[in-house]
Amino acid sequence: MKFLLVFDFDHTVVDANSDTWIINCAPAKKLPSRLQRSYETGKWTEYMNRILIYLGDHGVRIDEMKSTMTTIPLTAGMPELLKFLEQKKAIIDCIIISDANTVFIDWILEASNVKGVFDKVFTNPAAFNDTGYMTVQNFHVHNCAKCPKNLCKKKVLEDFLDQQLKQDVQYEKIIYIGDGGNDLCPVTVLKRGDVTMPRHGYTLDKKLAWMDKQGVSLDSSVKVWSTGIDILSYLTLVLKV
Repeated sequence: MKFLLVFDFDHTVVDANSDTWIINCAPAKKLPSRLQRSYETGKWTEYMNRILIYLGDHGVRIDEMKSTMTTIPLTAGMPELLKFLEQKKAIIDCIIISDANTVFIDWILEASNVKGVFDKVFTNPAAFNDTGYMTVQNFHVHNCAKCPKNLCKKKVLEDFLDQQLKQDVQYEKIIYIGDGGNDLCPVTVLKRGDVTMPRHGYTLDKKLAWMDKQGVSLDSSVKVWSTGIDILSYLTLVLKV
């Protein structure tokens, strides 16, 4: 039997929003107000593509983008946690489910030398076109009314668990580590014995606290974290190592 750790990426593995970090490549490191105001709720991928076109129009290309993105810091304690997990690959599978994109996540994991920790990364596909502009696509199509149209993390997690089951892989415990509002939907998949780990003071933590006041609770237990060391301490306790 194995454990599964499911990670969000922004404000979880890294201590920032990778999508907005790229704005450091923009002239004066900011976007024009008309572009800032163009975001529509639930349409983040479309908004990111407008930002990427703006950067491309101002001559920003792959080398500058990569050098900027690889300066994003990992969350405090995350290097220690990921090093521990790398040593426990025989009993722990790790995946990322993120509303970022494949290019940014790949660059950051590779630069941080932690790419081997993660068995799979589920996120919006991105690539550079013939003109050197980066583009992002929606991860999938889904019918969940609670999630942005490009990504339902619950569906991703359910599909992953179904695929693992077909390969006779079952998990003794699933631990979901995240921070954002879009991490609420997937944690409803978790069962008794599983663990939801919201980052202290962030949206997921606040939503769960509000639900608790309304008398609504998850089937999983909830353990709040602030740094990767908190997660590491919990894992060492559970694994008795």
